[in-house]
Amino acid sequence: MAVLRHFSKKLLLNNVKLDVGAQINNNIWTCLRMLSYSAIPYDGNPDPRPVFIKKEVQSLLKTLTRVDLAKVYAKRKLGEKLEQPVYKFMTDEELQQAFDEVKKKVDEIIQMPPVVPVRKPIDRVLSRDPGLQGFDTSPFVFTDITYGIRDSERIILVRDTDGNLKEADWDLRNRMNQIYFPMPGRSVKMPRMFQDHFLEDLLKRQEYNFILDRACLQFEPNDPVYQKVVSVTYQHVSDNNKFDDLRSTRHFGTLAFFLAWHKMIDNLLLDVIESEHIDEAHALVKLHSQIHQVKFESDDSFQAVEEYIKKISTKKGALELALQAYRNATKERAELEAGIKRAHGLN
Repeated sequence: MAVLRHFSKKLLLNNVKLDVGAQINNNIWTCLRMLSYSAIPYDGNPDPRPVFIKKEVQSLLKTLTRVDLAKVYAKRKLGEKLEQPVYKFMTDEELQQAFDEVKKKVDEIIQMPPVVPVRKPIDRVLSRDPGLQGFDTSPFVFTDITYGIRDSERIILVRDTDGNLKEADWDLRNRMNQIYFPMPGRSVKMPRMFQDHFLEDLLKRQEYNFILDRACLQFEPNDPVYQKVVSVTYQHVSDNNKFDDLRSTRHFGTLAFFLAWHKMIDNLLLDVIESEHIDEAHALVKLHSQIHQVKFESDDSFQAVEEYIKKISTKKGALELALQAYRNATKERAELEAGIKRAHGLN
Protein backbone atom coordinates (compact mmCIF):
# COMPACT_ATOMS: atom_id res chain seq x y z
CA MET A 1 0.00 0.00 0.00
CA ALA A 2 2.84 2.36 0.89
CA VAL A 3 4.55 1.54 -2.41
CA LEU A 4 1.33 2.26 -4.34
CA ARG A 5 0.89 5.62 -2.53
CA HIS A 6 4.50 6.57 -3.33
CA PHE A 7 4.03 5.61 -6.99
CA SER A 8 0.78 7.59 -7.28
CA LYS A 9 2.37 10.67 -5.71
CA LYS A 10 5.33 10.46 -8.09
CA LEU A 11 3.05 10.01 -11.08
CA LEU A 12 1.06 13.12 -10.09
CA LEU A 13 4.21 15.22 -9.70
CA ASN A 14 5.50 14.14 -13.10
CA ASN A 15 2.24 14.81 -14.92
CA VAL A 16 0.84 17.92 -13.23
CA LYS A 17 0.49 20.83 -15.66
CA LEU A 18 2.88 23.76 -15.47
CA ASP A 19 0.08 26.24 -14.83
CA VAL A 20 -1.13 24.42 -11.74
CA GLY A 21 0.69 24.53 -8.42
CA ALA A 22 0.41 21.25 -6.52
CA GLN A 23 0.95 20.89 -2.78
CA ILE A 24 1.17 17.24 -1.75
CA ASN A 25 1.28 15.85 1.78
CA ASN A 26 1.32 12.22 2.85
CA ASN A 27 -2.41 11.70 2.51
CA ILE A 28 -3.81 14.90 0.93
CA TRP A 29 -2.99 16.82 -2.23
CA THR A 30 -4.40 20.18 -3.28
CA CYS A 31 -4.06 22.15 -6.49
CA LEU A 32 -3.91 25.94 -6.70
CA ARG A 33 -5.24 27.33 -9.99
CA MET A 34 -2.73 29.65 -11.60
CA LEU A 35 -3.00 32.35 -14.29
CA SER A 36 -4.71 31.42 -17.54
CA TYR A 37 -2.33 33.70 -19.49
CA SER A 38 1.36 33.32 -20.22
CA ALA A 39 3.82 36.17 -19.72
CA ILE A 40 5.06 37.85 -22.90
CA PRO A 41 8.10 39.94 -21.91
CA TYR A 42 10.19 42.13 -24.20
CA ASP A 43 13.11 39.74 -24.64
CA GLY A 44 15.37 42.33 -26.28
CA ASN A 45 15.44 40.63 -29.68
CA PRO A 46 14.91 43.18 -31.08
CA ASP A 47 15.17 45.98 -28.53
CA PRO A 48 11.85 47.93 -28.32
CA ARG A 49 13.39 51.10 -26.87
CA PRO A 50 14.56 52.79 -30.11
CA VAL A 51 11.10 52.33 -31.64
CA PHE A 52 9.16 53.37 -28.53
CA ILE A 53 10.99 56.69 -28.07
CA LYS A 54 10.54 57.83 -31.68
CA LYS A 55 8.64 61.12 -31.88
CA GLU A 56 6.22 59.77 -34.46
CA VAL A 57 5.50 56.65 -32.38
CA GLN A 58 4.95 58.77 -29.25
CA SER A 59 2.57 61.02 -31.19
CA LEU A 60 0.59 58.00 -32.43
CA LEU A 61 0.37 56.59 -28.90
CA LYS A 62 -0.95 59.92 -27.55
CA THR A 63 -3.56 59.98 -30.31
CA LEU A 64 -4.69 56.49 -29.34
CA THR A 65 -4.84 57.45 -25.65
CA ARG A 66 -7.70 59.87 -26.48
CA VAL A 67 -7.24 62.26 -23.57
CA ASP A 68 -10.47 63.10 -21.73
CA LEU A 69 -9.92 65.70 -18.99
CA ALA A 70 -12.95 64.50 -17.04
CA LYS A 71 -11.49 61.00 -16.86
CA VAL A 72 -7.92 62.13 -16.18
CA TYR A 73 -9.09 64.14 -13.17
CA ALA A 74 -11.76 61.68 -12.05
CA LYS A 75 -11.94 60.74 -8.37
CA ARG A 76 -9.76 57.72 -7.58
CA LYS A 77 -9.45 55.31 -4.66
CA LEU A 78 -6.16 56.47 -3.18
CA GLY A 79 -7.17 56.58 0.48
CA GLU A 80 -6.50 60.32 0.59
CA LYS A 81 -8.82 63.11 1.69
CA LEU A 82 -10.21 65.11 -1.23
CA GLU A 83 -9.40 68.81 -1.40
CA GLN A 84 -12.25 71.27 -1.21
CA PRO A 85 -13.06 72.84 -4.62
CA VAL A 86 -12.10 76.48 -5.13
CA TYR A 87 -14.38 78.81 -7.11
CA LYS A 88 -12.94 81.85 -8.91
CA PHE A 89 -14.21 84.62 -11.17
CA MET A 90 -11.97 84.79 -14.26
CA THR A 91 -11.69 86.79 -17.44
CA ASP A 92 -11.53 84.96 -20.77
CA GLU A 93 -7.75 85.35 -20.82
CA GLU A 94 -7.35 83.98 -17.29
CA LEU A 95 -9.65 81.07 -18.13
CA GLN A 96 -7.61 80.20 -21.23
CA GLN A 97 -4.41 80.42 -19.16
CA ALA A 98 -5.91 78.07 -16.57
CA PHE A 99 -6.82 75.60 -19.33
CA ASP A 100 -3.25 75.73 -20.69
CA GLU A 101 -1.86 74.94 -17.23
CA VAL A 102 -4.27 72.02 -16.87
CA LYS A 103 -3.14 70.60 -20.23
CA LYS A 104 0.51 70.76 -19.10
CA LYS A 105 -0.39 68.84 -15.94
CA VAL A 106 -2.27 66.29 -18.04
CA ASP A 107 0.90 65.57 -20.03
CA GLU A 108 2.66 64.76 -16.76
CA ILE A 109 -0.22 62.63 -15.44
CA ILE A 110 -0.47 60.46 -18.57
CA GLN A 111 3.30 60.15 -19.05
CA MET A 112 3.75 56.56 -20.24
CA PRO A 113 5.95 54.07 -18.37
CA PRO A 114 9.10 53.22 -20.34
CA VAL A 115 9.25 50.14 -22.54
CA VAL A 116 12.55 48.29 -22.12
CA PRO A 117 13.83 44.71 -22.55
CA VAL A 118 13.64 42.37 -19.59
CA ARG A 119 16.89 42.34 -17.62
CA LYS A 120 19.34 39.45 -17.67
CA PRO A 121 20.10 37.51 -14.45
CA ILE A 122 23.24 38.48 -12.51
CA ASP A 123 25.58 35.54 -11.94
CA ARG A 124 29.11 36.89 -11.62
CA VAL A 125 31.59 35.49 -9.10
CA LEU A 126 34.40 37.95 -8.29
CA SER A 127 36.62 35.64 -6.26
CA ARG A 128 36.64 32.13 -4.84
CA ASP A 129 38.14 31.78 -1.35
CA PRO A 130 37.85 28.18 -0.09
CA GLY A 131 39.68 29.22 3.09
CA LEU A 132 36.57 31.15 4.19
CA GLN A 133 34.21 28.23 3.65
CA GLY A 134 32.16 27.53 6.76
CA PHE A 135 33.31 30.75 8.48
CA ASP A 136 29.67 31.60 9.20
CA THR A 137 26.25 30.07 8.69
CA SER A 138 24.86 33.16 6.90
CA PRO A 139 26.12 35.14 3.91
CA PHE A 140 27.45 38.70 4.37
CA VAL A 141 26.04 41.51 2.21
CA PHE A 142 28.18 44.58 1.47
CA THR A 143 26.29 47.65 0.22
CA ASP A 144 27.68 50.96 -0.99
CA ILE A 145 25.37 53.53 0.63
CA THR A 146 26.93 56.59 -1.01
CA TYR A 147 24.29 59.22 -1.82
CA GLY A 148 23.80 60.38 -5.39
CA ILE A 149 24.36 56.98 -7.03
CA ARG A 150 21.62 55.41 -9.10
CA ASP A 151 20.21 52.25 -7.55
CA SER A 152 20.99 50.27 -10.69
CA GLU A 153 24.67 51.30 -10.48
CA ARG A 154 25.17 50.83 -6.73
CA ILE A 155 27.81 48.24 -5.76
CA ILE A 156 26.25 45.42 -3.72
CA LEU A 157 28.31 42.27 -3.08
CA VAL A 158 27.68 39.01 -1.23
CA ARG A 159 30.14 36.73 0.56
CA ASP A 160 28.51 33.30 0.50
CA THR A 161 29.01 30.64 3.15
CA ASP A 162 31.16 28.67 0.66
CA GLY A 163 33.66 31.56 0.57
CA ASN A 164 32.72 32.91 -2.86
CA LEU A 165 32.44 36.67 -3.32
CA LYS A 166 29.88 37.57 -5.99
CA GLU A 167 27.63 40.35 -7.19
CA ALA A 168 24.19 40.38 -5.59
CA ASP A 169 21.31 39.13 -7.72
CA TRP A 170 18.45 41.45 -8.67
CA ASP A 171 16.13 40.43 -5.84
CA LEU A 172 18.77 41.11 -3.21
CA ARG A 173 19.71 44.41 -4.88
CA ASN A 174 16.09 45.53 -4.76
CA ARG A 175 15.79 44.69 -1.05
CA MET A 176 19.04 46.44 -0.11
CA ASN A 177 18.19 49.56 -2.12
CA GLN A 178 14.74 49.71 -0.54
CA ILE A 179 16.18 49.28 2.98
CA TYR A 180 18.83 52.01 2.67
CA PHE A 181 17.07 54.31 0.19
CA PRO A 182 13.33 53.56 0.55
CA MET A 183 11.00 54.61 -2.21
CA PRO A 184 7.60 55.78 -0.88
CA GLY A 185 4.91 53.18 -1.54
CA ARG A 186 7.32 50.39 -2.47
CA SER A 187 7.55 47.29 -0.27
CA VAL A 188 10.74 45.40 0.58
CA LYS A 189 8.91 42.15 -0.19
CA MET A 190 6.71 41.65 -3.23
CA PRO A 191 3.04 42.29 -2.35
CA ARG A 192 0.86 39.19 -2.37
CA MET A 193 -1.44 40.75 -4.96
CA PHE A 194 1.13 39.85 -7.64
CA GLN A 195 1.01 36.15 -6.81
CA ASP A 196 -0.81 34.26 -9.53
CA HIS A 197 -4.03 33.32 -7.70
CA PHE A 198 -4.47 36.82 -6.22
CA LEU A 199 -3.66 38.46 -9.56
CA GLU A 200 -6.20 36.22 -11.27
CA ASP A 201 -8.86 37.43 -8.84
CA LEU A 202 -8.00 41.09 -9.49
CA LEU A 203 -8.20 40.51 -13.23
CA LYS A 204 -11.62 38.92 -12.86
CA ARG A 205 -12.74 42.04 -10.98
CA GLN A 206 -11.23 44.12 -13.81
CA GLU A 207 -9.07 46.21 -11.45
CA TYR A 208 -6.71 47.01 -14.32
CA ASN A 209 -5.65 50.51 -13.28
CA PHE A 210 -4.99 49.38 -9.72
CA ILE A 211 -2.82 46.47 -10.91
CA LEU A 212 -0.78 48.55 -13.34
CA ASP A 213 -0.34 51.56 -11.02
CA ARG A 214 0.85 49.27 -8.22
CA ALA A 215 3.19 47.39 -10.57
CA CYS A 216 4.79 50.67 -11.73
CA LEU A 217 5.36 51.64 -8.10
CA GLN A 218 6.69 48.28 -6.90
CA PHE A 219 8.93 47.17 -9.79
CA GLU A 220 11.45 48.56 -12.23
CA PRO A 221 10.35 48.42 -15.91
CA ASN A 222 12.96 45.76 -16.73
CA ASP A 223 11.90 43.46 -13.86
CA PRO A 224 10.64 40.07 -15.14
CA VAL A 225 7.76 40.17 -12.62
CA TYR A 226 6.71 43.64 -13.83
CA GLN A 227 6.72 42.53 -17.45
CA LYS A 228 4.78 39.40 -16.55
CA VAL A 229 2.12 41.39 -14.65
CA VAL A 230 1.63 44.06 -17.33
CA SER A 231 1.67 41.61 -20.26
CA VAL A 232 -0.94 39.38 -18.60
CA THR A 233 -3.07 42.43 -17.76
CA TYR A 234 -2.85 43.77 -21.31
CA GLN A 235 -3.90 40.40 -22.72
CA HIS A 236 -6.86 40.25 -20.33
CA VAL A 237 -7.94 43.79 -21.32
CA SER A 238 -7.73 42.92 -25.02
CA ASP A 239 -9.56 39.59 -24.76
CA ASN A 240 -12.39 41.19 -22.77
CA ASN A 241 -12.54 44.39 -24.87
CA LYS A 242 -12.14 46.61 -21.81
CA PHE A 243 -10.09 49.26 -23.56
CA ASP A 244 -12.17 52.11 -22.15
CA ASP A 245 -11.00 51.16 -18.65
CA LEU A 246 -7.44 52.22 -19.57
CA ARG A 247 -8.22 54.93 -22.09
CA SER A 248 -7.10 58.43 -20.97
CA THR A 249 -4.62 56.89 -18.50
CA ARG A 250 -0.84 56.60 -18.62
CA HIS A 251 -1.16 52.89 -19.40
CA PHE A 252 -3.10 53.05 -22.66
CA GLY A 253 -0.11 54.05 -24.79
CA THR A 254 1.99 51.15 -23.53
CA LEU A 255 -1.01 48.83 -24.00
CA ALA A 256 -1.31 49.89 -27.65
CA PHE A 257 2.45 49.53 -28.16
CA PHE A 258 2.43 46.05 -26.57
CA LEU A 259 -0.41 44.89 -28.83
CA ALA A 260 1.24 46.34 -31.94
CA TRP A 261 4.67 44.94 -31.06
CA HIS A 262 3.25 41.43 -30.67
CA LYS A 263 0.88 41.72 -33.68
CA MET A 264 -2.28 41.58 -31.55
CA ILE A 265 -4.05 44.81 -32.55
CA ASP A 266 -7.19 43.36 -34.15
CA ASN A 267 -9.41 43.63 -31.05
CA LEU A 268 -8.35 47.23 -30.45
CA LEU A 269 -8.79 48.06 -34.12
CA LEU A 270 -12.31 46.64 -34.01
CA ASP A 271 -13.07 48.73 -30.92
CA VAL A 272 -12.02 52.04 -32.47
CA ILE A 273 -13.81 51.32 -35.76
CA GLU A 274 -17.05 50.41 -33.98
CA SER A 275 -16.82 53.62 -31.94
CA GLU A 276 -16.30 55.53 -35.23
CA HIS A 277 -12.82 56.84 -34.41
CA ILE A 278 -11.35 56.18 -37.84
CA ASP A 279 -8.46 58.57 -37.11
CA GLU A 280 -7.41 56.31 -34.22
CA ALA A 281 -7.80 53.25 -36.42
CA HIS A 282 -5.42 54.88 -38.91
CA ALA A 283 -3.01 55.76 -36.08
CA LEU A 284 -3.04 52.14 -34.90
CA VAL A 285 -2.32 50.85 -38.42
CA LYS A 286 0.50 53.40 -38.77
CA LEU A 287 1.90 52.23 -35.43
CA HIS A 288 1.92 48.65 -36.71
CA SER A 289 3.66 49.91 -39.85
CA GLN A 290 6.32 51.78 -37.86
CA ILE A 291 7.14 48.77 -35.68
CA HIS A 292 7.15 46.05 -38.32
CA GLN A 293 8.36 48.12 -41.30
CA VAL A 294 5.21 47.48 -43.32
CA LYS A 295 4.33 49.97 -46.07
CA PHE A 296 0.76 50.67 -47.17
CA GLU A 297 -0.05 51.97 -50.62
CA SER A 298 -2.46 54.69 -49.50
CA ASP A 299 -2.11 57.47 -46.93
CA ASP A 300 -5.88 57.88 -46.72
CA SER A 301 -7.21 56.83 -43.29
CA PHE A 302 -10.02 54.63 -44.58
CA GLN A 303 -8.02 52.98 -47.37
CA ALA A 304 -5.00 52.29 -45.14
CA VAL A 305 -7.20 50.55 -42.56
CA GLU A 306 -8.95 48.61 -45.34
CA GLU A 307 -5.58 47.52 -46.76
CA TYR A 308 -4.40 46.33 -43.32
CA ILE A 309 -7.58 44.26 -42.88
CA LYS A 310 -7.19 42.59 -46.29
CA LYS A 311 -3.46 41.85 -46.09
CA ILE A 312 -2.55 41.39 -42.41
CA SER A 313 -5.55 41.02 -40.09
CA THR A 314 -6.41 37.65 -38.57
CA LYS A 315 -10.02 38.72 -37.92
CA LYS A 316 -10.97 39.84 -41.41
CA GLY A 317 -14.68 39.00 -41.16
CA ALA A 318 -15.48 41.06 -38.05
CA LEU A 319 -13.28 43.98 -39.12
CA GLU A 320 -14.71 44.11 -42.65
CA LEU A 321 -18.26 44.16 -41.27
CA ALA A 322 -17.35 46.95 -38.82
CA LEU A 323 -15.67 48.96 -41.55
CA GLN A 324 -18.67 48.53 -43.86
CA ALA A 325 -21.01 49.63 -41.04
CA TYR A 326 -18.84 52.72 -40.50
CA ARG A 327 -18.95 53.49 -44.25
CA ASN A 328 -22.75 53.16 -44.32
CA ALA A 329 -23.19 55.31 -41.18
CA THR A 330 -20.92 58.01 -42.63
CA LYS A 331 -22.82 57.98 -45.93
CA GLU A 332 -26.21 58.19 -44.20
CA ARG A 333 -25.00 61.02 -41.98
CA ALA A 334 -23.73 62.98 -45.00
CA GLU A 335 -27.04 62.49 -46.84
CA LEU A 336 -28.98 63.64 -43.77
CA GLU A 337 -26.87 66.79 -43.41
CA ALA A 338 -27.30 67.53 -47.12
CA GLY A 339 -31.08 67.08 -46.81
CA ILE A 340 -31.26 69.45 -43.82
CA LYS A 341 -29.28 72.10 -45.73
CA ARG A 342 -31.55 71.80 -48.75
CA ALA A 343 -34.63 72.09 -46.51
CA HIS A 344 -33.26 75.37 -45.11
CA GLY A 345 -32.27 76.69 -48.52
CA LEU A 346 -28.54 76.42 -47.85
CA ASN A 347 -25.93 75.44 -50.44
